[in-house]
Amino acid sequence: MSNLKITMYASKICPYCNMALALLKKKGIDIHLINKILINEQPELREKMIELTGKKTVPQIFINGVYVGGYDDLQALENEGKLDELLNRE
Repeated sequence: MSNLKITMYASKICPYCNMALALLKKKGIDIHLINKILINEQPELREKMIELTGKKTVPQIFINGVYVGGYDDLQALENEGKLDELLNRE
């Protein structure tokens, strides 16, 4: 997982962002190494997020450049047994 790159567009007050971080932490990810882009602190990056994802809500998560989606999508990958594969891909 040393080459793992996770980017999450988030907000400090978003419970789904916190749930996504908790799930990633449970999977053994050091959440301090996640590139968190706080759109409430950098509103100009909200437009970039919308351009990349077509979504206006947070979190929006990318793992190794692959767009995962939001928390529900991340949890669905976990439920399907596919999240570990995505996290371990180099």
